[in-house]
Amino acid sequence: MIVRDFNDLQGTDRVVSDAEWTSVRMLLADDGMGFSFHITFLNEGSEHTFEYKNHFESVYCMSGKGTITDHATGETHQIRPGVMYALNEHDRHTLRAEEELVMACVFNPPVTGREVHREDGSYALEETS
Repeated sequence: MIVRDFNDLQGTDRVVSDAEWTSVRMLLADDGMGFSFHITFLNEGSEHTFEYKNHFESVYCMSGKGTITDHATGETHQIRPGVMYALNEHDRHTLRAEEELVMACVFNPPVTGREVHREDGSYALEETS
C-alpha cells in the first residue's frame, strides 16, 4: 500500500513547476501503478497549449474556473469544480485559467517526474525501469 500526504511532498523533487503552473506528483512511474497521479495548480490568467502525443490524460477540476478548447473541433468547454475531461485521442488543446485552477490529473503511461514540456506541448516518452 502506498500512502502519501500532499503536504509532506512540498519542497521535494515531486513538486515540479514553471512560472504559470505547479504540479505535485503524488504517484509516478517508479511507484509501479501503471499511471501517475498529480495535483496541478494553474495560475489565474495563464494559458497553456498541450498535446500529449505519447500519453493519455484525464483531469478533474477540484476548484477554480476556466475553459478548454479542442484544437481539432474548435469547441470550447467550461471548466469548473466537478468537471472532468479526458484526452482520449491525444487531443491538442488550450487550457485557460480564469481563476486559479486546482486539478487532479492522471497520466497513462505514467510520467517519471523528469519530463518537461517540449515546444509542441507534449512530453517525450521516457523509458521506465
